[in-house]
Amino acid sequence: MESASSLVALPAVLALELSPGEHPQRLILSRDEAADLATLIADDLHALMPEVAQARLALGGAVFDAVELLRPGFPVWATLDELARRVPRGQLGNVVAFGHYEGRMPAQPLEPELAYADGPMRLLPLSLLAADDMADVLSERLEVELVGRGEAGARTADWLMRTLGIRLEHARYLSRNDLLALTCVQYEHVNLAPLWQLLEAAMLTPYRPETTLSARGLALRYEDGKVWMQSPAQWLTTQHGEVAERSHAFAGAVFELRQYAALLQAHGMSLQLEGDAVTEGSGWLAETLAQPDPAYGAPTLFAHEAAGLGVVAVTVAQRGSAGRANVLAHGYPLRSAALGSLLAMLADRFGAASDLHALGKIQLDEHGALAAPAVALH
Repeated sequence: MESASSLVALPAVLALELSPGEHPQRLILSRDEAADLATLIADDLHALMPEVAQARLALGGAVFDAVELLRPGFPVWATLDELARRVPRGQLGNVVAFGHYEGRMPAQPLEPELAYADGPMRLLPLSLLAADDMADVLSERLEVELVGRGEAGARTADWLMRTLGIRLEHARYLSRNDLLALTCVQYEHVNLAPLWQLLEAAMLTPYRPETTLSARGLALRYEDGKVWMQSPAQWLTTQHGEVAERSHAFAGAVFELRQYAALLQAHGMSLQLEGDAVTEGSGWLAETLAQPDPAYGAPTLFAHEAAGLGVVAVTVAQRGSAGRANVLAHGYPLRSAALGSLLAMLADRFGAASDLHALGKIQLDEHGALAAPAVALH
């Protein structure tokens, strides 16, 4: 008999498209509920592909957002497969399901995150563990049959609506490749194709570096499990146009930085700025350009602001004579709640007062670079 460790895992999902305004009353199923649902799913899949009976079906009894499933290493599926391989084949036959016991799932990766609970599509992870000699054939059948006619059976859909307290527009089976393709189209639709290019590299070819440009032209790089983005301030020095145009472009670049950081975090990755003197904290990024010069005044914190975005950057600078300012650092709050911790870090690092001087605009120097006033603000 084929050992569990030698079985090939074929990942898939049951995708639940919720009716408008619907939200699941809960995100996890009990052990008994997960077992009942797994039996219904096994019947659905067997009707599509009778050869499924020769594989083992494993179900994670929890509903996730796509960002939780599509992470480097695919931790939800990896955990599901590992747990399924531990269960003796003769004990539960060809179907095994994992639900909660007293509110806790058997492993942390199978716990959905509340932060992503309000999406319009919820996904139940499942996997088929097949012997090596039939895995290729079954994988090909999954790719063809699920995308073509993978609608869940009426009994399965009804069970889900009653148990989760939701109304469904559709419930259908997708292979993991189908889910990847669907998410790719969604990201392209909102002008985030470069981000998806990096995410796909991190998930499918993590050993291979990848470079691209954001929609606004900021350089992006994936390597060794990390994503680096060109500093918006550095990018600004390569732009042209009038002051108003460059200021608007800079605000757009910071908006992209925030988008990319939030989505990468949702996919289990972090975003870092390119450069040697870069630091990051919870919800902010910063870059050091120079050390304080005793020939200039005390370091001061200045806030660059843009309509609709609030504080887009904080510059640490020293005022000097002859209308000059010595710029020491730029910081970028990725969310408004992180501004306080960014200011505290900059003030501590450069010995500046924690008072933030609001500029009411994005301040540029005569060369169009991000800068600070050379004279005191009143």
